[in-house]
Amino acid sequence: MNRDQIEGGLRHLKGRGQTAIGAVAGRVRPQAEGAFNQVVGGAQYVYGRGRRTAEELSRDGAALADDIGERGRHLYDETRSRSRDLYDETRSRGRHVAGRIRHRTEARPAETLLLVAGLAFVTGWLVRGRR
Repeated sequence: MNRDQIEGGLRHLKGRGQTAIGAVAGRVRPQAEGAFNQVVGGAQYVYGRGRRTAEELSRDGAALADDIGERGRHLYDETRSRSRDLYDETRSRGRHVAGRIRHRTEARPAETLLLVAGLAFVTGWLVRGRR
């Protein structure tokens, strides 16, 4: 409970007492003042509850923002680590394939020359198109 809730509750009780005393004594003024204090005390109490709720939501919002930031940093670190792993794997496989191609071209130079010539012919034919 905050100060507004306590003060509002006390003012509301004071108003109830004033209203009761005014009713017993048969005096209108204390009854009216009591009713006024009840309404004002209730409003102050409700304001205090609203303020407390706003403070709690603010704290919860800050905690959620911290959690989101932490999760974001975790995902960034995880993604960065995974991308490094994938880069290293791709680089390793590329070197392996390049080594196998180099080995085959050195072992069979005639076949390689025929393959390159055939690819050049097909590429030229496709680029030239129909005339």
